[in-house]
Amino acid sequence: MPTTHGHDAAVAEAEPDAVSGKPEKTVETARADAILPRMQPILSITNLSKTYASGFEALKGIDLEIRRGEIFALLGPNGAGKTTLISIVCGLVRPSAGTVRVDGHDIIADYRAARSIIGLVPQELTTDSFETVWATVSFSRGLFGKPANPAYVEKVLKDLSLWDKRDAKIMTLSGGMKRRVLIAKALAHEPRLLFLDEPTAGVDVELRRDMWNVVRTLRDTGVTVILTTHYIEEAEEMADRIGVINRGELVLVEEKDELMRKLGRKELTLHLQVPLEALPPGLDGYALELSEDGTELTYVYDTQGERTGITTLLQDLSGAGVRFRDLQTRQSSLEEIFVSLVRNAR
Repeated sequence: MPTTHGHDAAVAEAEPDAVSGKPEKTVETARADAILPRMQPILSITNLSKTYASGFEALKGIDLEIRRGEIFALLGPNGAGKTTLISIVCGLVRPSAGTVRVDGHDIIADYRAARSIIGLVPQELTTDSFETVWATVSFSRGLFGKPANPAYVEKVLKDLSLWDKRDAKIMTLSGGMKRRVLIAKALAHEPRLLFLDEPTAGVDVELRRDMWNVVRTLRDTGVTVILTTHYIEEAEEMADRIGVINRGELVLVEEKDELMRKLGRKELTLHLQVPLEALPPGLDGYALELSEDGTELTYVYDTQGERTGITTLLQDLSGAGVRFRDLQTRQSSLEEIFVSLVRNAR
């Protein structure tokens, strides 16, 4: 847990209060006390395991901390443990071992407080088809013991572009609109941590991008978002950090940009002036691939290496009489990195 040395020093230097004998709060200590909760993770998972009665180990010693206000993408193949992890945090499944704290509240010992902080948008459409949008969202708020707040419900519906549909029955809505209603239901009780389980599954491309904007807006209002998705470009587009889970184990947790930099490969493609039938002698030491028609040479290099080798390669190509008319580079996508990670973890 991060500590603030300035905070400790300010407390030590503060004069004792004449009545209570406790250190008097200074501007520095007040500022530090305000900052400290923001520094603490909103979700802290320690050594979390789940073994079902059949003996299947769904989770194996998961350790994870989620920062306040971030978008965290949890990636993994089917059966990797994503849904089990979410279900445990949300109180739907009991863990076999380990602890989970939501904003400092233990999910078992203090489950009511923990659950009130969490919003869950499941994969399945779980709404009463004959209810209106307004009634559905308002009812969800009441389930958490929250007093009626029409102004807040109105804001949620407007933020999700559902205001014009507030009096429509759920059964009359499109699939994309129904998914927005699920998000509105999850936000009805003003949670600080929102789980989105495959939020854009079955949604067309245009609506998927609209949903991405919705998620970003939620993050901007202070809601921490954890999403699972099998659309890798979704994580690449939105996430601040990425976690990869496979066979119940957390393979890695990394800043998205850092992950792309560390594990990404780059390709240099040379478009040749004259097609080649084969690679010239002396170029065997390079990771080169010649296209079937002989018009392109592709060179793969490590972004982490001290030298890319491109300068030497171009000199050797020139020496071998190979001329090119154009070149381009390409960074490997998050999807390629993900596939490589899962394959290596087997």
